[in-house]
Amino acid sequence: MRLAHPCLRGRRRHVYHYRSYSGKSRTEIVEAEMSRIRNIGIMAHIDAGKTTTTERMLYYTGFTRALGDVDDGDTVMDYMSQERQRGITIQSAAISFNWRDHRINLIDTPGHVDFTVEVERSLRVLDGAVAVFDASAGVEAQTLTVWRQADRYSVPRIAFLNKMDKTGASLEYSINSIRDKLKTVPLVLQLPIGIEKTFSGMVDLVSMEKLTWTLGPGNDGSEYQTTPLQDVDDAELQERALVERALLIEQLAELDDKMAELLLSGDGTCDLESIPAEEVHMALQRVTCAQTGVPVLCGSSLKNKGVQPLLDAIIRYLPDPQDKGKELEQLYEDSLCAYAFKITHHKQRGPLTFLRIYSGTITPQSTIYNVSRDCTERVNRLLLVFADEYREMASMSAGNIAMVVGLKQTYTGDTLVTSPSAVVSAKKVRGQLQNQGHSISDMGDEDAPVLAGLDVPEPVFFCTIEAPSMSKQQELDAALVNLQKEDPSLHVKIDPETGQTVLSGMGELHLEIIQDRILKEYKLETHLGPLQVAYRETVGGTAQETVTVDRVLGAQKHHAVVTVSVQPVELDGQMRDVGVYFGLDRRTVNREVQTAVKTGIASACTQGPLLGYPVVGAEVTVDSIEVGPGTSLAMVSACAAQATQKVLKKSGGKILEPMMMLEITTDEGHMRSVLADLSQRRGRVTEVQSRAESRVVMAEGYSTAIRTVTSGQATFTMELFRYEEMTSLDQNRLLKKMTTFDVEGF
Repeated sequence: MRLAHPCLRGRRRHVYHYRSYSGKSRTEIVEAEMSRIRNIGIMAHIDAGKTTTTERMLYYTGFTRALGDVDDGDTVMDYMSQERQRGITIQSAAISFNWRDHRINLIDTPGHVDFTVEVERSLRVLDGAVAVFDASAGVEAQTLTVWRQADRYSVPRIAFLNKMDKTGASLEYSINSIRDKLKTVPLVLQLPIGIEKTFSGMVDLVSMEKLTWTLGPGNDGSEYQTTPLQDVDDAELQERALVERALLIEQLAELDDKMAELLLSGDGTCDLESIPAEEVHMALQRVTCAQTGVPVLCGSSLKNKGVQPLLDAIIRYLPDPQDKGKELEQLYEDSLCAYAFKITHHKQRGPLTFLRIYSGTITPQSTIYNVSRDCTERVNRLLLVFADEYREMASMSAGNIAMVVGLKQTYTGDTLVTSPSAVVSAKKVRGQLQNQGHSISDMGDEDAPVLAGLDVPEPVFFCTIEAPSMSKQQELDAALVNLQKEDPSLHVKIDPETGQTVLSGMGELHLEIIQDRILKEYKLETHLGPLQVAYRETVGGTAQETVTVDRVLGAQKHHAVVTVSVQPVELDGQMRDVGVYFGLDRRTVNREVQTAVKTGIASACTQGPLLGYPVVGAEVTVDSIEVGPGTSLAMVSACAAQATQKVLKKSGGKILEPMMMLEITTDEGHMRSVLADLSQRRGRVTEVQSRAESRVVMAEGYSTAIRTVTSGQATFTMELFRYEEMTSLDQNRLLKKMTTFDVEGF
């Protein structure tokens, strides 16, 4: 028997020395060298068990003395009141702990699609990730989303098949789901022992050991038995393990040249059984970092089984910070370069900025330069984060995740360096590297060497928000400013016609959480208007329009004539902004006038002619510009805006509605109600799957009434898939509903 946190050889028991820290016990965080640091994220579909897995990691590494439970609302990572009430993760939370002389900086991310920006900005700065799967469901809707996000930032991953004790859990189904839906190569490292309620452990195919957990009084999963497979009296299990290990090594040989060379060394024959475990571990590490395959482990976090081998896999297979950000290290060398990936607001401390440090060192009471905003900021305090608690640090170096107090003008996505002179030096180094034929792919700005920002999705829903009284409006405005700074996916604007404040977000839950936070954190009881869909408008055909502006302001005459034409662009379901082109010789028009015309066109396209929604999927061509002497640029811009408004109306506008990708899980008894509701809302069913005792409906459309029509028995996820043109009949119904008159033949 061996202890899972971290074991010593034989049967010796490792004893941790705990210290008290704000009610929690934890081990001292080691000052690890960069090769012993792992910056990882936990990502998954909602309810796959991310937070439970993280809580078990904290317990087995000695960070906490008690096992946190999502249902009991006492987890370390889900510390917001809204998270504990609803039993879901809303904000990403960071924490640091030790495992086998390594330092793991972990970020637990949300699984709900409404908070996908939290996953986006976390993956932007992480070196590796653990994708958690419900072993009875395999790849689910949000799994696909977070996987694509990890692909976007080239984040190596390992997979953890959780809930192996659940009814319907299947290793084979989950592996096929990963292979078919995620288009990757799953590398099975463990075979489960027992199924569903009889699940008791697994066989490690690398070391060929049997790992079993016997839980009971006094054993919370910290201890488990490790038995060499040759000593196990189960010939069938041994035979299956040998076959699966051979398959694993063959897969590695196809993906890794060194493993292929090892197999073919000597007399050219392959002896798969003789391949040492250490060689397999190294091959798995190379394949994982190259993202050509994904190691797959299994367990049951809630039942305290399989978490310690998962921690070992994180250390063995996921990369250290030296493997990422090498281009930055070349540019800034030993000088500070950090990326602000998250902002939170504290009542007493003000803005708290999360930084990923790529090079150099940061210290408190120092001055740093924000390259993105071209301003200097002061670091008042430097903190190491433990979910909602912090520890003062004297300094933090490259490879770490830190929190800084005192940055007033920094926003998510900004790049921070030592000083402006560091930027000048980085430019020189970049120029030298480019002259040598190197490409600097991670630098998003041609002028200043800054890290590329986030890909924040467009909001899909919006509603009005009202303060409890006019005297509280200023407080509400201040609260919304802070919340927008924290959440890049939250948009706030003032309706120019009604003067109302309009919130735009990723979904109904997103906006509800914003309202609840305003109540809990800012003590303001606000009222949300009805939830509305964020439609888009486009043009129905080609058209041309000329507008002349002749005005005398004071003693100055302003004269401008602008002719523009418009034509539709094939959307293919994608959101394409309006493109502006000049059909005339641009050399005949000075740059200031061109900029004024572009500004006017862009302004006109923010509100379409039908319902005032933004215009997409069109090309506006400036055919001619005539500007009189002394005419102001503002007048030119106004002329271009009027011409654009007229040509958009003349082209025959069309409404685009958002089509959502729905995944609905329900029982057989409610299938008819679900399908009828989707049909009523013009939804399209694309696939119906059987999953254990449930049915899974994949559809395109929109519905928030699923829980109502199934009496709360169904669960569903909804994610923006594309925008689609409405039929003439549906468009006229919508226009009639929203404008209170029939616009047939508009």
